[in-house]
Amino acid sequence: MQAAQWKTFIAQFAALSMRQRHAGMSLLRGTAPQDAAVALIEGVAQGALHCPACLSTHLHRHGHAHGLQRYRCVPCGRTFNALTGTPLARLRHKELWIAYADCLLDSSSVRKAASQLGVHRNTTFRWRHRFLSLAKTDRPHCLHGIAEADELYVLESQKGARRLTRPARQRGGHAQLRGISKEHVCILVARDRTGQTLDFVTGRGQLTKAQLHLSLPPMMDKDVLLVTDGHAAYPAFAREAGISHQAVDLRAGIRVRGAAHVQNVNAYHSRLRQWLYPFHGVATRYLPNYLGWRWILDARRIRSPESLLKATLGDFPHLTRT
Repeated sequence: MQAAQWKTFIAQFAALSMRQRHAGMSLLRGTAPQDAAVALIEGVAQGALHCPACLSTHLHRHGHAHGLQRYRCVPCGRTFNALTGTPLARLRHKELWIAYADCLLDSSSVRKAASQLGVHRNTTFRWRHRFLSLAKTDRPHCLHGIAEADELYVLESQKGARRLTRPARQRGGHAQLRGISKEHVCILVARDRTGQTLDFVTGRGQLTKAQLHLSLPPMMDKDVLLVTDGHAAYPAFAREAGISHQAVDLRAGIRVRGAAHVQNVNAYHSRLRQWLYPFHGVATRYLPNYLGWRWILDARRIRSPESLLKATLGDFPHLTRT
């Protein structure tokens, strides 16, 4: 290729879609996009290959289907592949999965990802929640030291529901009642000083002591110091749970009292609100998936599309669990 032709050729790179870029990189590596995804899927499955029906490991190869190796269980006769029993079972276009995982890490909207990958927006919406259904569960098991807790309220949304229990709102809309009411959904966020974060969708309306008992005790050391604002539910919960508690009176302008403050968790709230805003109101039934998605991005422990695809299949060897 002549120098002038090369300059013209590379000048077109900026106009390539994400799908075209991944396809080009795969060609340069000598592998097709589907081959790369299938190799990753098969590699994850080999670590714990067993029959999903009877859990037997006595099996043999049983041909190929849809690009994947099939297996037959000797005791029960069931056939399966590496995706059986995973969130990605029965989905198509495996060659696009790594590229789509990159779209998730880039917080791309449903329509933007569909445009980049050349598929229908319903496909990328379905993939979004399949990819997040298991990956979102990789969370810290316990908070240590000083843990801050605070609640965040978002409007309850029935987006996508076939039957609404109230008049429809457009683009998120506004609450009809002042203050926090049953029109809002409470998100409880607890975060320790090492950045380990847990969140819970506790339900509609104000946070209650009973909801705190359901969410926090299994996730906190007994010697943890719980720091909160002046909400009345926290001290009552802490006394009954036997947890040390300290409150800062934000309404009185007291934001810091020694090492006690809630600035860490409030900063997380700010990042979460800013990140949720472009979605124009997340459907309440999908809210846990979005919280898990935000945690993946904020923790920055899954940094590559290949790692996210592995996490979708339940493989978290690169993550440090606490």
